[in-house]
Amino acid sequence: MAKKPFRFGVVAAASEGGAKWLQTARRAEELGYSTLLCPDNLNLPTPTAALAAAAAATSELRVGSFVFASPLRTARAAAWEAHSLTVVTGGRFELGLGTGLPTMRQQAEELGLPYGSGQERLDAISETIDHVRRLDGDGHTPVMVAAGGPKARKLAGAKADVVTLAGGVLTTREEMAGYAEEIRAAAGGRDIELALNIFVVGEQVPPWIRGFIGVDAETLIEHDSLTIIRGSADAMAEELERRREELGVSYVSVNGAFIEEFAPLVERLTGK
Repeated sequence: MAKKPFRFGVVAAASEGGAKWLQTARRAEELGYSTLLCPDNLNLPTPTAALAAAAAATSELRVGSFVFASPLRTARAAAWEAHSLTVVTGGRFELGLGTGLPTMRQQAEELGLPYGSGQERLDAISETIDHVRRLDGDGHTPVMVAAGGPKARKLAGAKADVVTLAGGVLTTREEMAGYAEEIRAAAGGRDIELALNIFVVGEQVPPWIRGFIGVDAETLIEHDSLTIIRGSADAMAEELERRREELGVSYVSVNGAFIEEFAPLVERLTGK
């Protein structure tokens, strides 16, 4: 497979208010990150407002949803927000879509929306992409799909520009390689970008991240998890190159808690 050049994103939420959020956006741009990615959750500021503010505070930084959860909007509403962000950011928005976590069932109910079956949530992603393409006209909002299951991988390969390999935190390298092949097969001859999200840099898992992923650093290391990267800068760079060679992953995002620790890799590998 042809190697794509590396680019990097940082995943952060605007939970600490405007000044801190804008500082994060400016720092991400200063450190050379390609994209600032914002999660979608009713307990956090909406990505639409947060990303518009981040783009306005920077000049080249791209912004993206990570990811719009299909149970929290109708497909048409999600497309409206996405196209609007593309317009107001001058084409710097990347639309990330996913089916949402099971915990979002209650959040969907709060909005008066159905959580839906797995297939219904996938259908909503497909419909959102179709609506965005129509709204964009001659433009093009890049679409990323977080693909965790076989049906999601097939849909993502067929319709997305970027596909995040979204297996469990203990998914093996061999399994991930198989997922990547499924996506490429579904893409046919289309040019797609494969992505991976890293939760931990180093050998310490912050308590709130451990609560989210459900395992400690020792378990991640024991299982050779792809959600952690550690060692010297040389060792981590070699590991990212290995992942690109074996999986085709060239777009790597990292949790905002490690924006500084990961920065040397961004400087070293971006565009290479």
